[in-house]
Amino acid sequence: MSRVLVTGGAGYIGSHAVRALVDAGHTVAVLDDLSAGHAAAVPTAVPIVTCGMHETARVAEALADHRIEAVMHFAAWLDVGASVAEPIGYYHNNVTGTLSVLEAMRRTGVGQFIFSSTCATYGEPTRVPMDESLDPHPINAYGETKLAVERALPHLERAYGIRFIALRYFNAAGAHPDGSIGEDHEPEIHLIPRALRAATGGPPLKVFGEDYPTPDGTCLRDYIHVCDLADAHVLALGGLAGGAGSAVYNVGTGTPHSVRSVMAAVSRVVGQEVRWEAAARRPGDPAALYASSERIQRALGWRPRYPDLDAIVQHAWRWHVGHPRGYEDRLLA
Repeated sequence: MSRVLVTGGAGYIGSHAVRALVDAGHTVAVLDDLSAGHAAAVPTAVPIVTCGMHETARVAEALADHRIEAVMHFAAWLDVGASVAEPIGYYHNNVTGTLSVLEAMRRTGVGQFIFSSTCATYGEPTRVPMDESLDPHPINAYGETKLAVERALPHLERAYGIRFIALRYFNAAGAHPDGSIGEDHEPEIHLIPRALRAATGGPPLKVFGEDYPTPDGTCLRDYIHVCDLADAHVLALGGLAGGAGSAVYNVGTGTPHSVRSVMAAVSRVVGQEVRWEAAARRPGDPAALYASSERIQRALGWRPRYPDLDAIVQHAWRWHVGHPRGYEDRLLA
């Protein structure tokens, strides 16, 4: 078992990874500035270091205090549209902040790094499903910042011995099946929770673009259950701990779903129609992104437990019903 620091561990994907790590028997600490994460999403037995990732000395102190052996790095900004409008902020946060964490690792001799990357590194793919042999050509600053870190990691490995696994995952979705933790962003930018709100009295869902070269004109995406992503991170940790070499892996189901098909799944699960309205395409949105995950399946034995879209929506709905005001409900309880 490993001693792991999870940066951004109070966030959506990070909190599910923390739960999976704890369930697997690892010793976990979380580092999060709580600007977007929620302390209530972290198990009470897991310590939280409230700190920004740019605070290199404090990150190094956390690594030393908790005798950390591996870092699982989720802390990042992730809004594609915002990255197009504010690229300097995205480079400062996602690149400089990550390098700060890596510098803290160098200072303290921590040699294993699992990086939360993204399919946005590929840009507009020349073929689908996308595999790791595709040359990355990001079309937004978010993807560029993640790729910048990926490109830095081999240099850091040669210089400092920090081995890494970067996981390029597709559209994280769903919630823990028991409904205890889930997705709580404000403002919410992801499709499924926005569609759930639109089906239950919230504002109409904006469908960004109906003229893409896809079967129904809306974007195609690969929706991967957040617990399946957490499983991939735990397997990556095991791989590095067992001496596996550094690598980059896609994590997705390989099945594309259009915006309209997601709306239909939400309507089936909730029993109400999703109110929606057409909107212009967003800058930096490719028409179709879906994965080939054969490499991680072969190397680490990863398989999605929840590949079905309706199951993903059902778990998200369970969280939504139990927490209509997000983590605020738990804090007030």
